[in-house]
Amino acid sequence: MAAQTEESDTAREQTKAEQDVDQVRQRAARDQQRLDSGAVSSPKDLENLQKEIVSLAKRQGDLEDIVLEVMERRESAQERAAELTERVGAVQGKIDDATARRVAAFEEIDGEAATVTKEREVVSGAVPAELLKLYDKLRQQQGGIGAAKLYARSCQGCRQELAITELNEIRKAASDTVVRCENCGRILVRTSESGL
Repeated sequence: MAAQTEESDTAREQTKAEQDVDQVRQRAARDQQRLDSGAVSSPKDLENLQKEIVSLAKRQGDLEDIVLEVMERRESAQERAAELTERVGAVQGKIDDATARRVAAFEEIDGEAATVTKEREVVSGAVPAELLKLYDKLRQQQGGIGAAKLYARSCQGCRQELAITELNEIRKAASDTVVRCENCGRILVRTSESGL
């Protein structure tokens, strides 16, 4: 925005400087025409007119130098504005790409959540109400994980190895008995990899 403002400001400055040059040119042309026409006959007036023409030529040169300097600044401002516009476009492209990927990821997550919710409803229908209530309570207490796999004598919820006495109790428990980790309290899911 600042680069575009600078470019428009220098454009106005250039237009004004060019108008100043045109005014001096027109006045010098009028004076030269008066001088060439012979309308001025007084030697003093002729001398003054010639001095004014020389003065206007110098003034025109000075103003043209100003125009050139302003044109250079404007060109620099245009280049900077173009460069920044290109960079903004590239960044906007990255933002659009990231936004599209985020939207796609949310859609995928929403789809997975809907599928998992349906699967959970089916599974939870076969689980005793008391066990489901315990599981939901543990999920709230344990950051969303109410049950964990018992793998190689370690609870995969808290990542701690169970004591030998606890492992012996779990070995003795019937396969349909609900067993819990003594460290984190999660329900332990026993498999062939439990290390019992």
